[in-house]
Amino acid sequence: MEPERVWWSSYPEGVGREAQPFPFDNLGQLVRAAAKRYGDKKAETLVLPNGMEASLSFKEIDRLSDDFASYLQHGLRLQAGARVAILLPNALAYPICAFGVLKAGCVVVNTNPLYTPRELELQLQDSGAEVLVVLDHFGDKVASVVPRTPVKTIVVTSIADFFPLMTRALIQTKLRLTGKIPPMGLPFTRLPLALRQGALYLAKEHILPDAVKQASPTRDSLALLQYTGGTTGLSKGAMLSHGNLLANLEQIAEITQFYLTYGEETVLTVLPMYHVIAFTINLLFGFHTGSHSILVPNPRPLMSLRPAFKNHDITWMTAVNTLLKALPNETWFEPQMTRKMLGVFAGGMQTHPAVLQHWEAFTGCLVIEGFGLSETSPLVTYNAAVRHGDRLRRTLKQVGGVGLPLPGTDVRIVDDEGKPVRPGEHGEIVVRGPQVMRGYWNQPEETARTIREGWLHTGDIGSFDAEGYLEITDRKKDMIIVSGFNVFPNEVEACIALHPDVADVAVVGIPSEDTGEAVRAFVVSRKDITVEEIRAHCRSLLVNYKVPTSFSFLAEIPKNAVGKALRRELRATAGAQG
Repeated sequence: MEPERVWWSSYPEGVGREAQPFPFDNLGQLVRAAAKRYGDKKAETLVLPNGMEASLSFKEIDRLSDDFASYLQHGLRLQAGARVAILLPNALAYPICAFGVLKAGCVVVNTNPLYTPRELELQLQDSGAEVLVVLDHFGDKVASVVPRTPVKTIVVTSIADFFPLMTRALIQTKLRLTGKIPPMGLPFTRLPLALRQGALYLAKEHILPDAVKQASPTRDSLALLQYTGGTTGLSKGAMLSHGNLLANLEQIAEITQFYLTYGEETVLTVLPMYHVIAFTINLLFGFHTGSHSILVPNPRPLMSLRPAFKNHDITWMTAVNTLLKALPNETWFEPQMTRKMLGVFAGGMQTHPAVLQHWEAFTGCLVIEGFGLSETSPLVTYNAAVRHGDRLRRTLKQVGGVGLPLPGTDVRIVDDEGKPVRPGEHGEIVVRGPQVMRGYWNQPEETARTIREGWLHTGDIGSFDAEGYLEITDRKKDMIIVSGFNVFPNEVEACIALHPDVADVAVVGIPSEDTGEAVRAFVVSRKDITVEEIRAHCRSLLVNYKVPTSFSFLAEIPKNAVGKALRRELRATAGAQG
């Protein structure tokens, strides 16, 4: 047996060394197959903090996403490969628009609604998105940015869309009266109108069947630009094809086949679907498995989750360390709310052992950890579990580590020369498999640095044990993970350095009980400047989770011979300062 595949012997009985392929050439076919199989069963239910709900069935989402695809192809005349940015929280419009983009042969550009105007502008410019789908809450932000981007069409949706008429009117009136819907200031099309136009084009196509139709996307076609940070501090679009995403879905299906019951599960979708974890697992895999997805638009405050837990028997969910730590401390959160829950798929950051143990003791529900990246669609490894009655139990490993490589995935630990190291030794984690991205959008040099001889170099440091379980011990890159979101020091440093009173700056991650890691900035000032002044400056340029939570002032930043900040020394300083 090849040394890098020793994990095969640790797979639960019945899990194959390769995943069973789906009979689909693209993700649109997967959506149609699920709609045909599950029909009028509820697919997505939006739950608002006040308990109001609206639902769409598998059949309805399939039909409405066909309408949106038709609007893009015939109404806007987008060509295959055109990029469509989706700037939405978890809402019923999200699966309709995402599936419609994929069916049209266009490319989804997942966009974080929390981005500052500067961050949004950079992503829209880099992706070349021609269409922007946006929630009406963000009209003022969009209006200030779009004129400087390639965006030609804005499609606006409301959180109230797809609610019954009277409820929709009530919600929209309340939002307007509370000033939560700012004026757009630019021409736009309402999503319901776009869907009606698309439906008319489809009807015309049915009447005139000889009309020229656009070729369907293939497994090689680009499906998603998932933006992630880079060594330069600037975001990069990981190019994920239909085949990449289908491969990861096939792998997830292989490892969950013994404990998920298709058509009978209910998944809590609290992680945002613009994040690659929820996009692949909650949206795509959830739809494929016929899971009823409970959408929570905003988990803050955590009380917003109460109606979802109270009114629905959740059987699985995705989460990050921050959520698993905070929920058991909520006075309203009771163990009986997880009585039907099989497991929690945890990612984004390694779950702290104490958090994991407390969650499992409080809820009786297993935490299943894994390791992944935007560049791998995202899952690479998983902690194996098997069903034991109405609960799951781990196989072999009890706590710690991020598990076994997925079926069909090769993982190696290599030294600085790229040579594999022995089990137990530490080195960089490199990955090869069908879920690995095609490369970075318009960044061939960065692609060449990251993918070498077919292996994706993750920049993470780890080791294998004798059973093939992977443990991550450090990061070769200096990325900071705050509540599952990536923060890149260079980007934060570049923003702080724009302040006229800052002479030099370096940023590191420090441990945090609440968010896993927190951002600390070390600043050399030109003259007296307060922490609040710097923090306010950062908030104008960065999304909230990137803003440093603490600052230290130094006479100078320690650097090496070529002028790079010695972040290891700064982390030690931060540890000493507390």
